[in-house]
Amino acid sequence: MSAANQPSQGQRKDQHVKVTSHRNAGFLERLSQTSGGMLIGIGLFALSFYVLFTNEGRALKTAASLDEGLSLVVPLDNIHSVDPQNNGKLVHLSGPLRTPQPLNDPNYRISVHAAKLKREVEMYQWVEYQESRDYEENGERKTETTYTYNTEWKSEVINSRNFDKEIGHINPSAMAVESVTVVAPDVSVGSFVLSKSLVDKIDNFKKLSLAGLPPPDFFMTTDGDYFYHTQNPRRPEVGDVRVSFYYAGLSGEGTYPGPTQVVSIVARQKDNWLVSYRTKSGDVLEILYLEELSAQEVFEKEQESNRLKTWALRVAGWLLMFLGISLTIQIFHTLVDWLPLVRELVSLGLKLFAFSVATSLSLLTIAAGWLFYRPLIATLLAALAIVPVILARTRVPPKKIQ
Repeated sequence: MSAANQPSQGQRKDQHVKVTSHRNAGFLERLSQTSGGMLIGIGLFALSFYVLFTNEGRALKTAASLDEGLSLVVPLDNIHSVDPQNNGKLVHLSGPLRTPQPLNDPNYRISVHAAKLKREVEMYQWVEYQESRDYEENGERKTETTYTYNTEWKSEVINSRNFDKEIGHINPSAMAVESVTVVAPDVSVGSFVLSKSLVDKIDNFKKLSLAGLPPPDFFMTTDGDYFYHTQNPRRPEVGDVRVSFYYAGLSGEGTYPGPTQVVSIVARQKDNWLVSYRTKSGDVLEILYLEELSAQEVFEKEQESNRLKTWALRVAGWLLMFLGISLTIQIFHTLVDWLPLVRELVSLGLKLFAFSVATSLSLLTIAAGWLFYRPLIATLLAALAIVPVILARTRVPPKKIQ
């Protein structure tokens, strides 16, 4: 468990502290470690070019495909009849979901008309957290690690053999009940059946209320929205199991547990099926939103999502380049780390250098990606790319005349 995560409230908790000593690494050893970091830095540096360049091509391709789709889409006013003239065309429709039969979990006597029903199982287990701090004492470098053990409900099995202190903190090796997600075999809107890819996009899971439902058998207890495999849910023991249920895409057959899910879809009509549509730009359009939207609104949301993804990948690419450059030039810091004042100045200079070079090369890479499609904007980006270098050079004081 990460030291950054603090243990949540549980029934039991204890901790212990362990101190380990480390030999201070010599100059050659530190230099060897820095060389390994350089190899990683070169890999990150190369990866950043790939991320930045391909992201621009992907963004332009997606934007062109969405523009093409909006110009071709055929809105369907009547979703309860299939018009053969629209076969093979990109269509848009909105309506409530329908499933032929409810989804069931016979072990817990749960039945819901929905596209998906998920059974989530949690087990009460020991969890280990650790927090470390480094310090120097008597010329030695030491690490003090505090191990904290807390009992919590977890949906995955935690292997207690990896604990620093397993005695007194032993977890079962497997769950007594497995988590599972059941998907309706046929999900439709009006007369149209959704493809598997469209059904996969129905992911608005909500917790199923168990209010008023009796426990399935004598060995279980219902408390809140959980089935507990114990008679004392307020005082669980390690190894106890609780089960909750989630649903997505209510089909509206009846009133339990809520209103019908309305969806908006843009896809290709293939007889009475809704499947993927490949544009001339090469992208695949198969869109589903869990709300009622017009065709125009669907494509506007997709364009906005494309813009957000593009900027997220640009930032990720710049960060990869910055880290790659920083790791590659870290060797200069290692060469002077025995001089405190020089070390701090060199560290600051290396960070400024990595920031300037990463910004310039990122902009140049983005410009290269746009060069073929948008030459005017590419030229502007190339001009902006040299600005950080110019600013960095103007801040360098002129050499004194001897």
